[in-house]
Amino acid sequence: MRAWAAWTVRAAAALLTLAGLGHTLWTGVVEPGVALAFGTLIAVGELARGDHRAEGAGPLPAADREPAPLGAAGALAYALLGQNAGHPSAHGVLQVVAVVVAAALAGIVPHVARGRGPALDHVARRVLTVAFAAVCFQPLYNSGRLEARLGQGPYIVLFLLLLLGLTALCDAVLAAALAGARTGWPYGPLLRDELRAQLGIGAAICATGVVMALGVAVAGLCALPVFSVPLLLTQMSFRRIAAIRTTYRQTITSLARATEIAGYTPPGHSRRVAALSCAVGRELGLSERELTVLEYAALMHDIGQLSLVDPVPSGATACLPAAEARRIAGLGGEVARQTGVPAEVAVIVERQAEPYRDQPVAARIVRAVNAYEDLAGHVGGSRHPGGSLAALEQLRLGTGHDYQPEVVESLARVLARGGRVRVVPVRPG
Repeated sequence: MRAWAAWTVRAAAALLTLAGLGHTLWTGVVEPGVALAFGTLIAVGELARGDHRAEGAGPLPAADREPAPLGAAGALAYALLGQNAGHPSAHGVLQVVAVVVAAALAGIVPHVARGRGPALDHVARRVLTVAFAAVCFQPLYNSGRLEARLGQGPYIVLFLLLLLGLTALCDAVLAAALAGARTGWPYGPLLRDELRAQLGIGAAICATGVVMALGVAVAGLCALPVFSVPLLLTQMSFRRIAAIRTTYRQTITSLARATEIAGYTPPGHSRRVAALSCAVGRELGLSERELTVLEYAALMHDIGQLSLVDPVPSGATACLPAAEARRIAGLGGEVARQTGVPAEVAVIVERQAEPYRDQPVAARIVRAVNAYEDLAGHVGGSRHPGGSLAALEQLRLGTGHDYQPEVVESLARVLARGGRVRVVPVRPG
């Protein structure tokens, strides 16, 4: 079903693109100066985009969901353009699609040449979102019905704001559907995160698009650079924030590897636990911010072992007595606090060995995933399907005290989707 939805979105975008380009080539470009100005703005926005981050690699911050806000605002403004310096515009929906597609392709060519081009799903979203806004505005305005009913006063601004809200909702629905098909994550949490993102950078894009359209309607094309500069500066600020966030995550990842370098844990253990924990968190509906905290805590969950004189055999804390596991977790929380990570990360690290009823949700996830990794590597002596199934069965036996049942079953579903285990039904009682 998810794959079908994704292919439907891509096919619709492809058909709109062909129709827009074909119609424009056949009839010619209406008001070529206006089309060139907005096309240049969209292309510049795409050229200034941030490096495309591989989606599905972990929590995606809201600011990174639209790497080319200036291009998105320019495309939206062209879709909502009704006048140019007091003169009615005559371009239609299909020309809007053609100009947006041509400008976006021109802007991403240099990125593709460097091997950092955007995903096709991003382009499909842009086409469908802009087409939705244009279909809702252009026919009404060009026919005169919109002006006859609302005039040129504040009512048309309210109409544009309502239309922007619907456009943002359309974009969020499309983004969640495409992300769900790509990652297999639940649709509900993905849609919620996309809607939250619309309150940040999405609101700035929509507001700038409306202001551009209204500014050009009054002052002409000279309004475009005036209203583009603030969003361009905002885009540059987001890129700096994203670079800082990437550096911070790399620092935590390097710190987490200290246990592997020192020989306390197997190579790659913390990264596997972090990736699997984030997948389980997605399955349980955690927000983007909660997933980020969960990822940091999962990366650092074994940091307390650095305080031990004698290493735990193979770093398998799940096989230790409860008191010893809690002592090591407490040491880990103290170490985490000294590194300057958010306090909630340190709390998760130090409480990961407690009974699940006393833990926050993130600590329940880290404990169950870490136990699975430890047990799957030791039950039967090696990592193989039988060992994975036996590890899950042992986690289910501990759901009365140690592991939350919902977390264990979410882990089983995530592993089944990844092809690592076959889902085993929970026994009654």
